[in-house]
Amino acid sequence: MALNVEHLLRTAATLEQALIAIENHGQRDDVLFDLYRNAAIKSFELSLETAGKLLRKALKAYGGAPRSVDALVFNDVLRHAGKHGLIDAPAVERWLGYRANRNNTAHDYGAGFANETLKLLPQYLRDVRVLAPRIKSIFDASA
Repeated sequence: MALNVEHLLRTAATLEQALIAIENHGQRDDVLFDLYRNAAIKSFELSLETAGKLLRKALKAYGGAPRSVDALVFNDVLRHAGKHGLIDAPAVERWLGYRANRNNTAHDYGAGFANETLKLLPQYLRDVRVLAPRIKSIFDASA
């Protein structure tokens, strides 16, 4: 059975289009900017959750009890992914930062924080596009 990363790549494509719309829009003080920013942040949140689920599935390919993988908190999933070479050490730190930011976006609805989140998203998009084929190939190799 192959691991399907299409939803993750689709959320990445949505995020990319929202970032392009923000860049092309230019006016930060109108409702369209808010719409594009909100779309980018929601795409970020969705793709981060999807990446976590896919990482859990990929980690199960390394053996051990599947229930123990399911019991890991998100940050531990990221650390285990680093330990198994799914992501390198600098990427683990970035992903931990993305997760911390996502936890904050769920509780802070201010425009200032949302604008700070936007600064993370270009690198996040690159990291997602590196991760998707890597987890797919590792999972496919174990099938």
